[in-house]
Amino acid sequence: MGSLLIVSGPPGAGKSTVARLIVDHFERSVLVEGDAFFGFLASGAIKPWLPESHQQNEVVTDVAARASGAFVSGGYDTVYDGVVGPWFLAAFASSTGLDRLDYAVILPSLDACLERVRSRVAHGFGDPEATASMHQQFAASDIDHRHVIADDAASPSDIAALIGDRRRRGLLGVQIR
Repeated sequence: MGSLLIVSGPPGAGKSTVARLIVDHFERSVLVEGDAFFGFLASGAIKPWLPESHQQNEVVTDVAARASGAFVSGGYDTVYDGVVGPWFLAAFASSTGLDRLDYAVILPSLDACLERVRSRVAHGFGDPEATASMHQQFAASDIDHRHVIADDAASPSDIAALIGDRRRRGLLGVQIR
């Protein structure tokens, strides 16, 4: 049996960069890019940060979680890179079919997220208003501090190392059942 680590946070937090660094440390690993699941929507897609996208987001989250759980059940250490706010964590966790997972939220300052989103190259998302809204939702959420990494100055490799250390010490665990 493998393991599941969710690397979450608002746009521009550095999730993808950190997730890639983490997944490369496992012998058998899978990187599940949450944004890819929104790309499967062929027509009628609603931008996932809009209020009217809630039902769509529930479906996409369920599918992504099931896929992640299947990789873990198949023996792969799996890192899920995507926006899984605490408001969706219970639903995501339940859909994985697993008993436990690890959850890390990268939450740099809003200014850092906005600058990273603004300066990205070849990335499909660049909306500063949506970035600010999602950042506010994470910042206002009641997330246990052990899950949060909020350091603008830390490099992606430092954040990956911090997540790895917290994970080894059992600080990122979420019991599902």
